[in-house]
Amino acid sequence: MSTELLDTAGNTPPHTILYWKNSSLLTVLDLLSQQDLAWEAWDESSCPWTELGVDLTFLSNASPSVRWLWKNYQYVLAFYFAIQEVNKDSRLLPNLTLGFHFYNAFHSDQRTLETALLWLSGGTKMLPNYQCQTRSKPVAIIAGTESAFSAQMGTLLELYKTPQVTYGPFDPMLSDEDQFPSLYQMAPKDSSLALGMVSLLLHFGWTWVALFTSDDLKGEQFLRDLKAELVKNGICVALTEKLPDTKTMYGPSDITFMSRIRVSSANVHILHGEAGTLITVDLAAEFFLTTGKVWIMAAKWDIVTSEMDHMLHSFHGSFSFSPHKGAIPGFQHFLKTVDPSHYPEDFYFSKLWAYSFDCSPAGSICKKYGVCQPNTSLEFMPGNMDIMTLSDSSYFVYNAVHAVAHVLHDMLLEKIEKGSLENADQPGLHPWQLHRFLKKTQFINSAGDHISLDEKSNQMAQYDIHNAVNFPAGLGLLVKVGEFVSKRPLGQGLLLTMCRILTGASLSPQTPRSVCSQSCGPGFRKVPQEGRPVCCFACVSCPEGHISNQTDAEQCIQCPAHEYPNSERTRCLTKVVTFLAFEDALGMALACTALCLSALTAAVLGVFVRHQHTPIVKANNRALSYILLISLLPCFLCSLLFIGHPNTATCILQETIFGLVFTVAVSTVLAKTLTVILAFKVTAPGRRMRWLLVSGAPNYIIPGCSLIQLILCGVWLGTSPPFVDSDTHSEHGHIIITCNKGSVTAFYCGLGYLGSLALGTFMVAFLARNLPDTFNEAKFLTFSMLVFCSVWLTFLPVHHSTKGKVMVVVEVFSILASSAGLLGCIFAPKCYIILIRPDENSFKGLKDKRGSKGSRHPKGLSHKPLSHF
Repeated sequence: MSTELLDTAGNTPPHTILYWKNSSLLTVLDLLSQQDLAWEAWDESSCPWTELGVDLTFLSNASPSVRWLWKNYQYVLAFYFAIQEVNKDSRLLPNLTLGFHFYNAFHSDQRTLETALLWLSGGTKMLPNYQCQTRSKPVAIIAGTESAFSAQMGTLLELYKTPQVTYGPFDPMLSDEDQFPSLYQMAPKDSSLALGMVSLLLHFGWTWVALFTSDDLKGEQFLRDLKAELVKNGICVALTEKLPDTKTMYGPSDITFMSRIRVSSANVHILHGEAGTLITVDLAAEFFLTTGKVWIMAAKWDIVTSEMDHMLHSFHGSFSFSPHKGAIPGFQHFLKTVDPSHYPEDFYFSKLWAYSFDCSPAGSICKKYGVCQPNTSLEFMPGNMDIMTLSDSSYFVYNAVHAVAHVLHDMLLEKIEKGSLENADQPGLHPWQLHRFLKKTQFINSAGDHISLDEKSNQMAQYDIHNAVNFPAGLGLLVKVGEFVSKRPLGQGLLLTMCRILTGASLSPQTPRSVCSQSCGPGFRKVPQEGRPVCCFACVSCPEGHISNQTDAEQCIQCPAHEYPNSERTRCLTKVVTFLAFEDALGMALACTALCLSALTAAVLGVFVRHQHTPIVKANNRALSYILLISLLPCFLCSLLFIGHPNTATCILQETIFGLVFTVAVSTVLAKTLTVILAFKVTAPGRRMRWLLVSGAPNYIIPGCSLIQLILCGVWLGTSPPFVDSDTHSEHGHIIITCNKGSVTAFYCGLGYLGSLALGTFMVAFLARNLPDTFNEAKFLTFSMLVFCSVWLTFLPVHHSTKGKVMVVVEVFSILASSAGLLGCIFAPKCYIILIRPDENSFKGLKDKRGSKGSRHPKGLSHKPLSHF
């Protein structure tokens, strides 16, 4: 293998032979390039790499000396290992040994073309269209960590139909077969990268992010894909920055750029781009100390770099997505055992050894350092140069070597089958012949991964997720913390080991928040703020009857009718079913009152029956008194229908029995009142209306009035009868089982008829208030109807303004109060005379009383008792 090293001053160093094999088929370009540089002083005196005339100094205004990022030397080691593995495999290219040329190309268009032309010329001078190398003719190139480099090489190599296999990140621009027909990308297409990053954001609840992409076509494509996924999942972008490909550090644009990062309210930054555009972010972030920000990026550059001893790295806690790769068997052992003595012509390896261990390999002519110990190994390199962990690019280099080896193997088999292989030692393969095989090559590598150069079948559906942990003193680690598999069911593609994840500026597992607005807790809902992204919102409490049982609820959920929200409005509670039960204190009190009044009514009836032949009973039309007392019994007892769990039967009986028995009671009072009036107005002989009293016409008032009420109840039950209903609004947290009136109009018609009847009775009784004292029952009737009307006039507004169980209580109380008014006002004075003053309940007592009060009676009125009626 030979190498050409170009210095940054434009001089071409001497040609140096590094390694030689009998057949040179592979050329590696750009394994170490200017993009891999970072600042550090290096003394290059007295060692062979300076004596060979190779100038490794990177010129800059900031410092005259630099160091190579030796971690990327793993690309070369992976290449060595792959070549060694192919040459030892008896089933792959048997009896042939792969060799290679090794060139170094700097990050420069001019140097890239110079290197390519030197290789094409096969000598130390650039001679287009002429090949000085006659002994070996390389037929394939493995090159390119950057798309720009691969594109420059591809344009030139296409003229010679030479295939170029790139090991850098996939770039959709390079997949254009019309523009780059000879270029093949080992890296799979990042078809699910945006979805994987969004899944990570959703897992941690990060909805406010800043985006940083390279200012090129690949960056634009990624930005479109990512924004589409962000919008789909309700994540907002706080800041979008395009990163130019800059060659300077800490320039004015960098300072402005980092200032915007510092003032951004987003704590999570998504980074995507080439290494050339992103190295400035690394250096500027260190300068501005942007700790506390979480970076999410594709693993296209080294985020584990050396750092100042007194602080953590600005990218500590960052996440990187890399294509999933299996472990290559034997590679770790190769890294542990390989040393510069295995490749003595590779002065890069010797310099790496001296830089890492401050010693010279055995047999080195460099006298500046002592000889290394025999057990010196790459395994013991400093932590900031984790060369033992297989990087993505190294993995793609390994696969690229095997891909070309498989293609060469297939080509040789085809030649053997066709009998066109003339010289087995010199197969005579031409670069343009590889294309047909490269487009369809597929194989399983030693790690068990399926490898293909076809873009359609080479789409990455699985990513490994690493967490960057940077300790003080420059010790950095990339820890695998999970994976993302896009082919899994929706929402199950992301798998994380949370105990391994460290984020933020400290070494604690506490996860920073990145939201535009603080989350709305349960019991609240989000309200968008006008003119701001959807992630910026205000929180308002859920309205009455609604809940939200999750964080950041868009809408509150209405509780079902049988449930109600708790005080925090975070969940619905089952309402307590309630009604005016007999077990309730109020229900029990009303029931006891009804029973007591019913018993009292029965007792009064018993007193009247027992003293039915006494003057006071006979004088008050005992038949009507019996009817009134008997009707008052169901008046009191019907109130029990309103207590207890309602059902269809009780709901119907409540209103019908109430209406009918009260109509009977009031009409009986009316009949008694008319009887008294007729007794005094038409008892004189010759009066034309005397027959009304003699024939008992007042007694027909009761069935007549009751018939009208019966008709009203029949119409009510026939059109819209009462039914059992649930009142879920009157009392918080309760479902009140009540009887719905069915037809409110019918209810008020029946109640209005009863009220009209009571009002008419009151007016008639009021007209008879001045009758003689012996027959002054009209006064008691008047007062009883006054109480009755007062109760029900009060009932109407109260009943209209109350709901639920209280409304039932009001109605029961009105029934009991009005019935008790009739009982007390009409029969209490009579019972007093019968039981307490029996001396007045006789004809002699009546005569004595009439004699003492005779002067008070009006002239012309009869003083006869009504016993003969």
